[in-house]
Amino acid sequence: MLKKNVLRRKSDFSSIYNKGKSVGDRYVVIFYRKNNLPYNRTAFLASKKVGNSVQRNRARRLMKESLRTMKLEISDGFDIIFIARNTIGGKKCAEVRKSLESALKRTKVLKKNEIHK
Repeated sequence: MLKKNVLRRKSDFSSIYNKGKSVGDRYVVIFYRKNNLPYNRTAFLASKKVGNSVQRNRARRLMKESLRTMKLEISDGFDIIFIARNTIGGKKCAEVRKSLESALKRTKVLKKNEIHK
């Protein structure tokens, strides 16, 4: 059974890249777009510039764990793509979390009461 909150279709990715907005930080780049659904859909990517498959998988795991442990809440109804930069190699989870939080605060995807914390 496939999870409904994961981006899969090429057309979804293309629309986010072409019509969505982006915010970059030291270790991550975030592309986002409203999806008019009652839930969020996310994707975690790492290109071959990040390194071999072991390094790319570690980068994706770092971003997922950082997002899971963050205290910020994301509003419902967004498609979000998290892309690892090649600078993420060898970094700790806390450093990636700081970078992710900084980038998310500059987007419009956080719940209103979370922005001012």
